[in-house]
Amino acid sequence: MNIAMNPTAFLIAAPLLALLVFSPFKHDSSGDQPKVRQAAVAGSFYPADPKVLSAMMDDFLAKVTGPQISEPIIAVVAPHAGYEYSGPVAAYTYAQLKGHKYTRVVVIAPTHYVAFDYTSVYDGDAYTTPLGQVPIDKEFARRLVKMSSTMQLSDKGHQATSDAPEHSVEVQLPWLQKILGNFELVPIVMGDTSYESSRALGVALAKMLRDDHNTLVLASSDLSHYHPYDDAVKIDHKTLNALQAWDYFSMSRNFQWRGPGQPGIWEACGGAPIVATMIYAERMGANQARVLKYANSGDTTGNHSRVVGYSADVFVKADSGKAAETPFSLTEGEKSELLALARKSVEYVVQERYPYEPPASTSSSLNQERGAFTTLKEAGELRGCIGYTSAVKPLYITVRDTATLAATQDPRFPQVSASELPKLEYEISVMSPLRRVTDVQQIKVGQHGLLMKNGDSEGILLPQVPVEQQWDRQTFLEQTCRKAGMRSDCWQDENTDIFSFTAVVFGEHKP
Repeated sequence: MNIAMNPTAFLIAAPLLALLVFSPFKHDSSGDQPKVRQAAVAGSFYPADPKVLSAMMDDFLAKVTGPQISEPIIAVVAPHAGYEYSGPVAAYTYAQLKGHKYTRVVVIAPTHYVAFDYTSVYDGDAYTTPLGQVPIDKEFARRLVKMSSTMQLSDKGHQATSDAPEHSVEVQLPWLQKILGNFELVPIVMGDTSYESSRALGVALAKMLRDDHNTLVLASSDLSHYHPYDDAVKIDHKTLNALQAWDYFSMSRNFQWRGPGQPGIWEACGGAPIVATMIYAERMGANQARVLKYANSGDTTGNHSRVVGYSADVFVKADSGKAAETPFSLTEGEKSELLALARKSVEYVVQERYPYEPPASTSSSLNQERGAFTTLKEAGELRGCIGYTSAVKPLYITVRDTATLAATQDPRFPQVSASELPKLEYEISVMSPLRRVTDVQQIKVGQHGLLMKNGDSEGILLPQVPVEQQWDRQTFLEQTCRKAGMRSDCWQDENTDIFSFTAVVFGEHKP
């Protein structure tokens, strides 16, 4: 395949160039030969000639526009495709690092060729690029893997062979060498993309680097792959919107959803590394995510039929606190439309035995992707409640789905019968993005809903619940723990994540 036709360049057109770039390297005390990971994609993803490579990066950097960020940069995201395609976007990330001095860089990347079920921290001595060797911080790597059973010292995902030239870490290194000069590297490749693995890595890094201001953490990630241009832009902005809202939990969950019947399409070739990096950055004080540049391969090649998305992002500690969320509201007409749709969906599935197919909504608000819950009540008592906790479908479709599920799939109740239909009352709660609670004193009863997660245990309560039950904040926390099937004091466990959200709540009530 011609490389010009392949924006991620997974298949290499030209033979890989054997790089004979050596620099003095200190042997370890055992006398063994150093384990050096040679460059695999020089000459294909980026030039093998150091002068040509440096000039290419200079040219990309010269075209970056926009001001330099003044706030402390805690972590960054950069794409890892061939420089011809992703270089103009990656330059926006690296331009922000000019003038910064980092003595260590942690690169968190995905695996493209080898499957394994853990996070692989490189067990070798160095990575090589045309610009020279980058030494591994072996002591840091050894300490890191001891922090969680989800991590191992390994060369899985790091090995470079002619038929599996892994590039996700390597592609970042010439940029880092160009901008930072000398530094030690901690290369990490994630084989397990679960939220639990991302959390374990992010938390471990934050604990190790709590008082360290000389380490940069970088997530290596492209976005969606091989969709038509306009579709790719829509898919990629699901990820970018969640990133800017700091909703990494929904991001992680939505990256995992695949296959028939699963809601929505979210893609990032490095989604788990982004989530791990956000978890780390948050615990290091970052409170805003900024998208510096978005583009896709169609912008450089002109071919819009099958494109790959790229973004340059930074996570900063801003004095103004977390980025303000754009308020979401619905008109009375839109609320009425959604309530009518919920009722129609329940009546249809109960009477016809298959889901209702609503006509497309003409409302821009109802076509926004939003998480929502539909609650059914009968004579004031709960009769069913199910929701999507994150934005996976247009709001009107989410309401159709959740109303149908509340009537037929809530495990606490039998399915709604035809005789009950006239008695049902409907309430809809349209959710904001989720954000982890860093101080429980920030939780406001009546304003915030809560979602708690600890391992496989998870539970959610909507903002109106503690008001209806007349709970104070601590009782609200304890009851959310119980909803998750955990002890009432689970909210005090350091392994429990507490996420808050707000909701636009409205309903119909029978006299």
